[in-house]
Amino acid sequence: LSRRHPMASWLCAMLHCFGSYILADLLLGEPLIDYFSNNSSILLATAVWYLIFFCPLDLFYKCVCFLPVKLIFVAMKEVVRVRKIAVGIHHAHHHYHHGWFVMIATGWVKGSGVALMSNVEQLLRGVWKPETNEILHMSFPTKASLYGAILFTLQQTRWLPVSKASLIFVFTMFMVSCTLPQVFLTATHSHSSPFDVLEGYICPVLFGTAWGGNHHHDNHGGSHGGSHGGGGPGSPHSALPARSKEELSEGSRKKKTKKA
Repeated sequence: LSRRHPMASWLCAMLHCFGSYILADLLLGEPLIDYFSNNSSILLATAVWYLIFFCPLDLFYKCVCFLPVKLIFVAMKEVVRVRKIAVGIHHAHHHYHHGWFVMIATGWVKGSGVALMSNVEQLLRGVWKPETNEILHMSFPTKASLYGAILFTLQQTRWLPVSKASLIFVFTMFMVSCTLPQVFLTATHSHSSPFDVLEGYICPVLFGTAWGGNHHHDNHGGSHGGSHGGGGPGSPHSALPARSKEELSEGSRKKKTKKA
């Protein structure tokens, strides 16, 4: 995409860099293009985009993907993420003093705007995958940004008796300590989240299923067989007896014999 359609590639890169600011301005009724007046930020993002895709021998990309360097950038990213959440909630509180949901939504998009705009970025690349919607399948940064937005909103409205500096420090340490292991887990194709254990206990109680609906599809057939299977042998939802591998192979053998 970068070599065949450089303009689309550049726009996707700008959405990745400034998607959180665009969504926050959209929620607060401010000009969406306002942040693009910051020439230094646009030039810096453009320089990084060019080096990533057009550097000879992909040297810049290889240096960034080098694990020690990548860990440093990941830690810096989480520091910036927490600061953006706090600033977004403070900005929303300036416009809506009692709008809790506005503050939470603004802080959330400030922290995870890149992931929330992934479908728009897919359209720019000519790809449409609605099943990959971030709201349907939340990643750890998106969930953490939502929980962080709630905490910072409670602190901003003085329901949480903690100073903002202390909350920023504690939440930053939490994000860094949880995100750095994700770098290693991604290399092993593991997508576990630190919230999985907590959500495994709370979500079935509150919502009757696990967060994200991952277990919904796995247990969908079991729920029908278990909940409706008690209707007796004449019930249309009664559980059918399981067939062994030998019976299945014998049945397929008979079908082949009849065809022959």
